[in-house]
Amino acid sequence: MNLGIKGKQSLVLGASTGLGKAIAKSLIQEGVRTIICSRSEEKLAKTASEVKAHGFEVCDLQNPDSREQAIEKIQLKYGAIDILITNSGGPPKGTFLNTTDKQWINQFENLWMGSLSFIRSFLPKMMELKWGRIVMITSISAKEPVAELTLSNAYRAGLLGLCNSISLEVASSNVTINSVLPGFIATQRLRDLGRDLDELSKNIPARRIGDPKELADLVCFLASERASYITGQAVACDGGYLKGI
Repeated sequence: MNLGIKGKQSLVLGASTGLGKAIAKSLIQEGVRTIICSRSEEKLAKTASEVKAHGFEVCDLQNPDSREQAIEKIQLKYGAIDILITNSGGPPKGTFLNTTDKQWINQFENLWMGSLSFIRSFLPKMMELKWGRIVMITSISAKEPVAELTLSNAYRAGLLGLCNSISLEVASSNVTINSVLPGFIATQRLRDLGRDLDELSKNIPARRIGDPKELADLVCFLASERASYITGQAVACDGGYLKGI
C-alpha cells in the first residue's frame, strides 16, 4: 500500500531506543525524512546512523529550556514538520501514596508539557500548509489503569482528552491528530518494570508480547495520506488486552 508520505518530513520524540526508534525506522522506510530527538546525544548519534535519520537534536522533554532550544534549532535547521510523533520515556513505578510532589512535577513536564510544547510549536505551520499528521504515543493505562503506574495512568488519560480537543480545531485544515496506546510491547521499558513476560502473555488474548514494529506500522498508517479521515481517535495496539468497548 502506498501511504502517500514519501518526501514528507517527520519529527519523532524519544526516538533513540524502544518504540520511538521503531517508529522512526518505519517512517524512514516509507521514504519520510525523519529527525529524531532524545536526551542522550550518544544514543541519538548511534540510532541516527543505524536507521539513516535525516538529522537529530538532543532534547530532555522534562526540561523546559531544553525543549525550547530543541524546537528553535529544529525550526531553523529543518523548517516545517509534516508529521509529528510525540513520545517519551515511561515514568517510574509507584502507588499514589508513594509518589512524591517532585515526581508529579517532573512527569507533568515530561508526559504533558513535552507533548504540548512540540504540538503547539509545529501545528500552526501544518494548518497553514493544509496538511499535517500528529500521533501521540500514550499507553493502554490511559484507558484502563495499570497497578503501580499511577503517574502514567493519570497524565496519559488527560492526553487523550487533549488529543480529542485539538482534533476539533484542526480537522478542517487537513490536519489529523490521533493517539496510539501501546500494550505490552517488547522494549527495555517493559523489562525495566520487572514483569514476568510469560505470565503476562497469559493475560493477553493474543498470548504474546507485541513487537515494536507492529506498533510502528500502525503509527505510519495514521501518519499517512490514507488516514486522512481518521482523527481524534485513541487506537490501541495491545493484542486484545483492553476490555472496554
